Amino acid sequence: MELALILLAVAVVAAAVILAFFPRRPAAAEPVIADPRLDEVIRGQGAIAEQFRQTSAQVEALKQRLGDSLTENATKTAETLGGIGARLSVIDEAQKNISALSGHVVGLQQVLANKQSRGAFGQAQMEEIVRDGLPSTLYDFQFTLSNRNRPDCVIRIPGNKALLVIDSKFPLEGFSGLRNATTEEEKKAALAQVRATVSKHVNDIAEKYLIPGEVQTPAIMFVPSESLYADLHDSFGDMIQKAHRANVIVVSPNILMLAISTIQTVMKDARMREQADLIKQEVGVLLNDVRLLSDRVSKLQAHFNQADADIKNILISTGKITGRAERIEKVELAPPEAPNRLS
Repeated sequence: MELALILLAVAVVAAAVILAFFPRRPAAAEPVIADPRLDEVIRGQGAIAEQFRQTSAQVEALKQRLGDSLTENATKTAETLGGIGARLSVIDEAQKNISALSGHVVGLQQVLANKQSRGAFGQAQMEEIVRDGLPSTLYDFQFTLSNRNRPDCVIRIPGNKALLVIDSKFPLEGFSGLRNATTEEEKKAALAQVRATVSKHVNDIAEKYLIPGEVQTPAIMFVPSESLYADLHDSFGDMIQKAHRANVIVVSPNILMLAISTIQTVMKDARMREQADLIKQEVGVLLNDVRLLSDRVSKLQAHFNQADADIKNILISTGKITGRAERIEKVELAPPEAPNRLS
C-alpha cells in the first residue's frame, strides 16, 4: 500500500513539473492545438493508477496469505506446546518415580548395611518361600531343638521323624569389600574375610543344629542373594566343598524353591501311600463283610431248602389226607346195599 501511494505521488509531481516548464500562450484568436505531451501524461497517470490497483490487490492477497500462515503457525505452535506440556508431565511423573525408587534403594542400602536388619531381611525372604510352598503343619519357625538351639526354620518331611533344618545367613561385608577392592592387598583381605565368614556360618550350623536322630543331614544354609550364591560357586568352590563335608548345603532363593517343590512331591507320595494303606484296609473290611454275607446267604439257602422239603412233605401228607377223605366221602355217599335174602 505504501508503494502505491509513493508511485501516485511521483506521477502527480511529474505532471506538475511538465506543466510548469511549458509556458502559457497568450490568448489569441488563433485556434488552440492540443499538446500531445499532455495526453502522454494523462495516459501515464492511468497506467500508474492501474499499477496502483494491481499493487493494492497483490498487497491484499499477500496480507490474506500472511494472516492464514500466521493462524496456521499459531495453531501448530499451540499443538506443539501442548505436546511439550504432556511430555513434561510424563517426565515429571517419571522423575517422581525415579526419586521414589532412589529412596527405596537408599532404604535397602541402609537395611543391608546393618547386620541385624540384613539378617531379618534374609529370614523374612526364607519364611515367605517356605510359607508359600508348604502347609503350616509341615514347618515351624524359630523351633527349639533338644539342645536349646533355635534354627530359623525346621521342616517335617512325611515318613521321616528327623527334622530338616534351614538357617539363613547373609555374608555381605566380605563380598562388598571384594567388589570395592582396588589393590591386591585389599582383594586378599576381602577374600580372607569371605572365607572366614562363610566357614564360621557353616561350622555354626553343623555344631548347633545337626543332632543325630533328631535332625537329618544335610542341613540347609540359605543365602538370600542369587549374586552372592553365584560368587560363592564361582570364586569359592573350596568353601562349597567344605560345607558339603560338614553336611551343610548352601542354597539360593531359587534352589530353596526347588527344594520346597521336591518336598511337596514327597508329601504327595506319602499321602498317596497313606491313602493306599487306607484303601487296602477298607478293602479288607469290605471283603470280610462280603464273606459274612455269603455265609448268611448260605444259611438262608439251607433254611429255604429245609422249608422246601417240609412243604413237599406237607403237600404229600395233605395229598394223602385228601385222598382218604375222598374215598371216605365216596363210601358215605354210596346207596346202602339191600340185604341178601335167603331163597
